[in-house]
Amino acid sequence: MNDVMLTAFRHDAHKFTGESHANARPEFAGVRVNQTVPQGADGDAAALSRPQQKPEQTVQTHDTHYRLSLLTGETAYSRGEFSRATTESEVSDLLRIEDAETAHKQWLKSDVAAAFNESVYHPYTSLKFHTLLVAALLDNYRGDHEFGDLRLIVDNAGSVVPFRTVFDGDRFALRIDVNTDGNPSAHLGSHPWRSWAATWNRLTVHPLDTDHDKYDMTLDANLRRIQSWSTALQYIEDFENWSYGPNKTNEEIAQYE
Repeated sequence: MNDVMLTAFRHDAHKFTGESHANARPEFAGVRVNQTVPQGADGDAAALSRPQQKPEQTVQTHDTHYRLSLLTGETAYSRGEFSRATTESEVSDLLRIEDAETAHKQWLKSDVAAAFNESVYHPYTSLKFHTLLVAALLDNYRGDHEFGDLRLIVDNAGSVVPFRTVFDGDRFALRIDVNTDGNPSAHLGSHPWRSWAATWNRLTVHPLDTDHDKYDMTLDANLRRIQSWSTALQYIEDFENWSYGPNKTNEEIAQYE
């Protein structure tokens, strides 16, 4: 299983380099990459985040493989943080991991993967969370779970289920699975489509304090509008790490002013 799951984490290596899928190199950092993911997991994950018709550029002023932040409107690319040498080194470290469970944990924490989009045509999407969605779907399909049986499940922060956790933040984690363990959850639907908002709205209990916390109110209101799964998951992470966010002290905020 290890090799098959590693395929999920390495299947879009060409998006780090801006290569097309047709012209993608078969190896990166000495490992095989850009292979087809079994059981249609890649296509289903793509359908969760972006339209499947012929792609058209949606942001005319942005045509690179670096992600645009839906939170700030700025590119996730930083010349100092993501120099060519730094990026290649961090991507190499990410793709060379030989144990699939370790790869999953590193993708959950990866900053460099979050700097890239799924498609230059949809720059607000996230390569990081697309890849995590691919792995979660593939592992479920290999467990004989049909898409229509899958649920978005809210877990405690730090409760990482191998391959099936797609987000692990400071306050909660999110997982795609069948067994809820009694946790809040919502069905994904009968087939993969850009259904984030509908799924988030159906959660039996939400992990945000929307009665008292103004930041949580804002985050929740926006999550109820976003359709793309990878964009929404990246938005939660960006909001959590935001320089002016709810977890920042006045001293920390002053550093950015």
